[in-house]
Amino acid sequence: MHAVILAGGKGVRLRPYTTALPKPLVPIGDQHAILEIVLRQLATAGFTSCTIAIGHLGEIIRAYVGDGTQWGLAVDYATEESPLGTMGPLLTLRERLPETFLVMNGDVLTDLDYTDVLLRHRASGAPLTIATYARKVQIDFGVLTTADSRVVAFTEKPSMDYRVSMGVYGLTRSTLDGYTAGLPLGFDELVLDLLKSENPPHAYDFDGYWLDIGRPDDYDRANAEFTSRRSLLLKGA
Repeated sequence: MHAVILAGGKGVRLRPYTTALPKPLVPIGDQHAILEIVLRQLATAGFTSCTIAIGHLGEIIRAYVGDGTQWGLAVDYATEESPLGTMGPLLTLRERLPETFLVMNGDVLTDLDYTDVLLRHRASGAPLTIATYARKVQIDFGVLTTADSRVVAFTEKPSMDYRVSMGVYGLTRSTLDGYTAGLPLGFDELVLDLLKSENPPHAYDFDGYWLDIGRPDDYDRANAEFTSRRSLLLKGA
């Protein structure tokens, strides 16, 4: 099984941590970078190879990970000379990829079963499988519903429930047909195109542990919780 890790972003929301370090290499706990945790998890889950898409400070990632043998993985790289969006790097890799593979952001901390995501994707026959997570958003204002300049309903500081993308996907290579290598392609554009084609993505709903380390609050939470959750996130380590 093969995975592609997207690690080319600048990590703007996580500055100043990412001023000198690429976001996937920010430390979690006392011993591990987030990217190391992801690579260990992939190897434990049975993945044998991985491509890391790098851009901003990418040579630091290449120096840190090397060829991946220390984690039992065969790791190669794809370099973004200019930002290509979430899915754009895959277009330059297309001929190197198997028919189905896992795609994930390099800053995700989760106990998601990556193997099950990929196997479910293959079984579904869908062009894309999106791992989803339930999030509650608290609105800090009174919300008005209006019609014809009249207020017809009011809710004081409601909360709204959503299922959000976890930044982990199962993808079929042919889904990338028709897009041009070297041009940007966002996850949002790909999903909207699939919806228009009436060939919708499959949802893989997950209710375990998940943090997107892209925000300072979540990064601080990850460090605070890592010791107690280490055995969950690094099984067998």
